[in-house]
Amino acid sequence: MSWPDNVGILALEVYIPKTYVAHDQLEVYDGASTGKYTIGLGQRGMGFCSDVEDICSLSLTAVHGLMERQNISYSDIGHLQVGTETIQDKSKAVKTVLMDLFVKHGNTDIEGVDCINACYGGTAALFNAINWIESSSWDGRYAIVVAADIAVYASGPARPTGGAGAVAMLIGANAVLSIDRGLRSTYMAHVYDFYKPDLNSEYPRVNGKLSIQCFLKALDVTYKGYKTKAARIKNKDVDMGYFDYMTFHSPYCKLVQKSFARLCYQDYLASDNVTDKLEQYRHVAVEDSYTNRELERAFISHSKDEFDKKTAPSLLIPKNVGNMYTATLYSCIASLFVSHSPEEMLGKRIGAFSYGSGLASSMFSFTVTSDIDRLRPFCHDLSHLTHHLNNRIKIAPEDFEMMMKKREQNHHLPNRTPSYPANRLSQGTYHIVQVDEEHRRTYTRTSVLDTLHRHPQSPLNSNNNECSAHYCPHM
Repeated sequence: MSWPDNVGILALEVYIPKTYVAHDQLEVYDGASTGKYTIGLGQRGMGFCSDVEDICSLSLTAVHGLMERQNISYSDIGHLQVGTETIQDKSKAVKTVLMDLFVKHGNTDIEGVDCINACYGGTAALFNAINWIESSSWDGRYAIVVAADIAVYASGPARPTGGAGAVAMLIGANAVLSIDRGLRSTYMAHVYDFYKPDLNSEYPRVNGKLSIQCFLKALDVTYKGYKTKAARIKNKDVDMGYFDYMTFHSPYCKLVQKSFARLCYQDYLASDNVTDKLEQYRHVAVEDSYTNRELERAFISHSKDEFDKKTAPSLLIPKNVGNMYTATLYSCIASLFVSHSPEEMLGKRIGAFSYGSGLASSMFSFTVTSDIDRLRPFCHDLSHLTHHLNNRIKIAPEDFEMMMKKREQNHHLPNRTPSYPANRLSQGTYHIVQVDEEHRRTYTRTSVLDTLHRHPQSPLNSNNNECSAHYCPHM
């Protein structure tokens, strides 16, 4: 079998919960100053899950939706990995629950399990899938990568930075978004900036100041590493002009703008250009630069026009849904294609920075296909997301608080039935039916009624929808 060309993402399926809380209303409810969440964090809405959804149901929804929308045979998948930090079971992988989608179609020969390290797990799963396709282990079939999480925080200042969602990616050769081979820079270290040592709780321990410093340091190191590899492999001198678009892991959108400015600061340090308003920051010590607010504001202002063009369009989903942990970076990439026409994205280069606390980080890039006939269906399959975002159920902050308390009380409890009505979920959404006395969970799917938004070149195979309205993996 020959070495496959242009390996990367063939299709994206994004699942966003139907419920959200508005940040401007949350500011009032929390007694926060006006603009603390909407301007200070750069957020508009936060998606969340009630007690009727969990990490497995989110992943089931995304994978089943991907298979239906792309009209793929379940036997054509040979590798499946899930990146998540939402731990439902300390032994059993989320991937094993997803296998019931494939087993009923006779496919049990699928490699891969779960990848865990905070928000980086989705990227680790993506790299593993690409490595499989580019290796002697590849058997010619597709891979699927799922990045999914439910980000919840204890009541307090971190709670507004939550979110929830899932992204399923179809991976293969001759991709619409091919990963740039060899241009991958990684930085890893041991640090306690964000971690979850209490296995009886969903809530993390967070050192916010340290986490931001770690994030920015990882950004610096991986950018320099990417530039070094591009010079060696491609004979290219890389700066921010090299990328048509730049995407980042987005804990909150304001940090993304700071990150973009940080890369422009690195470019300034590497250049001989002199700008009077910026030159005073050239000799700031590296460690001091992470907390220098004047430097930060200067480069945010200096880079604003480029940020608005290259990165702001990628924040459509994160701004309205919040931090989806492992799925966030890939929701940013999906947002680019929702925000632009296929013609605007044709042949473009997209930079990507992935970060997971603890820590693990990488910078890499994709090149969009130059074949407009392949790009149009890819974009069309994401075009429903704007309508979905605009038609979610807005939950009042006091009701959101009550639902979070219910979720906290039910976390890992056996022998229960969810209280939230499943008929308020979107069509085609998996949800929990029951958790039995042995903690075993059963799921079903709300009816689809053939409403999936498909490109005319990707018709649904009617056989794929068999029993989908009442599908219980563990029954």
